[in-house]
Amino acid sequence: MTDAFPRVENRLYAEAVPIDRIAEEVGTPVFVYSKLALCEAYDALAAALAPVPHSICYSIKSNMNLAVVRTLVARGAGVDATSGGELFRALRAGADPGKVVYSGVGKTDAEIGLALEAGIKLFNVESRAELRRIDACAAAHGGVAPVAFRVNPDVDPRTHPYISTGLRTSKFGIPIADAVDAYAEAKALEHVRVIGVDCHIGSQILSLEPFADALARMRGLIGELRDAGHAIEVIDVGGGLGVSYAEEEAPSAAAYADVVTGAVGGLDCEIVVEPGRSISANAGLLVTRVLYEKSNEEKRFVVVDAAMNDLIRPALYQAYQPIEPVGPPRHPEQTVDVVGPVCESGDFLARERSLPRLERGDLLAVRSAGAYAFAMSSNYNGRLRAAEVLVSGDRFAVVRKRESLEDLVRGESIPKDLTG
Repeated sequence: MTDAFPRVENRLYAEAVPIDRIAEEVGTPVFVYSKLALCEAYDALAAALAPVPHSICYSIKSNMNLAVVRTLVARGAGVDATSGGELFRALRAGADPGKVVYSGVGKTDAEIGLALEAGIKLFNVESRAELRRIDACAAAHGGVAPVAFRVNPDVDPRTHPYISTGLRTSKFGIPIADAVDAYAEAKALEHVRVIGVDCHIGSQILSLEPFADALARMRGLIGELRDAGHAIEVIDVGGGLGVSYAEEEAPSAAAYADVVTGAVGGLDCEIVVEPGRSISANAGLLVTRVLYEKSNEEKRFVVVDAAMNDLIRPALYQAYQPIEPVGPPRHPEQTVDVVGPVCESGDFLARERSLPRLERGDLLAVRSAGAYAFAMSSNYNGRLRAAEVLVSGDRFAVVRKRESLEDLVRGESIPKDLTG
């Protein structure tokens, strides 16, 4: 694939736009997304799945900026949503509700109602209690909800425990051993219609073997369900395909599609995939400006204006993300921790990294920041959330303005009779 963030004469670009130009015009910290990278990642998966009936439902939780979602929807993507807010964003970005699948363990009646009114493609049901609530809500709306159970095949995805979702100990889905009985209950209800099965085993998976193991188990389950009289038309294989953050080797879209179609491609089902990270992660940078350098007896630190509230993955998952100067290095390299202003020892973007000695005002770029970055950001420590920019060729636009101080208190009030 094209390098959407090349170095030209030792100066970092987003497509054909110099990063330092964006930083000067928009300020820092700022997330920069490449339309080219988004489209190439989507197109590669679409081409790989072209031989079989399929839907690509972008996992909006990875990056829910409206311009990013619209870019993918215009390419033909559907959306995988996990909340009423994500459904709202998907529809606001122009998603076809008939291409929306709705997952998540805690759907409220109000959220179920919104999805029914929109006419979504599929509810991925995570428990029998939820099944009964969807049936009741569909009855109240005078309709029938299309459903699939999310089934845990109990396969170890070999990823971080916080993002492993298909083990028997997971809060997600139902155990595969309970699936036949759960589907029998669904068949007896008047206001749900079973159309498929769903399986999602985790995120940032770098081996294809767990996908193959899980889908082999799902293939067997589909046979059992069809023998029991269920019309299984859809198999949602989830997402979870990993990307390269450092030197690890990530499977290609073509290799992933080969495993999926080899496992379930002959079942006369529509295959639904829910890519998120594999579409958006390497389509984004976080650009930050150096505030200070400091040292103590043990460490050298580079203090920057981005922090864990902007990019929590390093603190939360001990994740590695490449970081580099935007401009040409002017000094010898040294080993440093790149840290932010938040009052937590866990506030770091990089530890023990070799970087050229930096000066106040220098720019750094954190790569692979297009997924689970702004989407997980917060206002902790009273910090303003960053701006977001989308680049296409030699043009760019701010697609989310930097927050203001007034945004920090929007919706709050001070009731005089209670506060004294």
